[in-house]
Amino acid sequence: MTRIGIASHSHAQQAAVLGLKDLLDFAGSCLANSPLNVDIVTSYAPDDRRSFDVVILPPSLKGRLSGRDLQAVSSWIKRQHASGALVCSICAGAFPLAEAGLLDGRSATTHWGLAGAFAHQFPEVRLEAEKIIVDEGDIITAGGLMAWTDLGLRLIARFCGLAVMQETARMFLIDPGEREQSYYNLFSPNLTHGDAPVVKAQHWVQANYQTAVTVPQMAAAAGQEERTFLRRFQAATGFNPSEYLQQLRVAKAREHLELTSQSIETIAAEVGYLDTSSFRKLFSRIVGLSPREYRKRFAPVRRKN
Repeated sequence: MTRIGIASHSHAQQAAVLGLKDLLDFAGSCLANSPLNVDIVTSYAPDDRRSFDVVILPPSLKGRLSGRDLQAVSSWIKRQHASGALVCSICAGAFPLAEAGLLDGRSATTHWGLAGAFAHQFPEVRLEAEKIIVDEGDIITAGGLMAWTDLGLRLIARFCGLAVMQETARMFLIDPGEREQSYYNLFSPNLTHGDAPVVKAQHWVQANYQTAVTVPQMAAAAGQEERTFLRRFQAATGFNPSEYLQQLRVAKAREHLELTSQSIETIAAEVGYLDTSSFRKLFSRIVGLSPREYRKRFAPVRRKN
């Protein structure tokens, strides 16, 4: 059972809050044993010990949160992330995420109309305001006010499968269109296994996968001796650290192949591989297609003007 919490604070757009709940509830009902349990959260007190597998910060039509409200929501989202939750934002919901420090050194998106203010306030975040969805594995940010539909379908695809996502899209008359290609993601990091030191290492790898990551660095991020870390990481994630890093890098490469026209050499370098030949072999082994074949099969058709 995947526990999903949708934040409904004083500035939250209720159409998005209730729409997301309806969308996710329907998806859960498509399976015999519903895998989704969706709650609308209104309390962010430090003594509220409820934990979720996924938490969502909705868009706002009343302006961005500020003062005590911003502090309360940011602290809540930070606690949930530290406990292993996948954290998501839509539109202005990216501001509490950034305020909590969760987007430092990460890629993220927000509404194009807020991009200037966001970039000025949080220069340490790699803002990609041209994107509807930026999926960092443990953090997903969505752009405009109606991007809750895109986020909802992505979560359904991740936790219920592509068939349920497509059935939900048809029922709600949502056309995933070209964006559905981004749902074909072989790797979704497990952050709900309950091993807090391993989650810390996963968060660190998510922010540093483009560099020459080493096992000692990952163990240090987890605050553990290397041998202990290797044993616990494998048990918690199902991968050894090297395999996990490869899966993460290939997932990011797939996103670049789907959404950009960058050369394969450039993509390989951006996800941490200086040897393009090695990258091609690894990609083919994990995905079953070469990078060129994958792009040809899954990249959206770009119409000429």
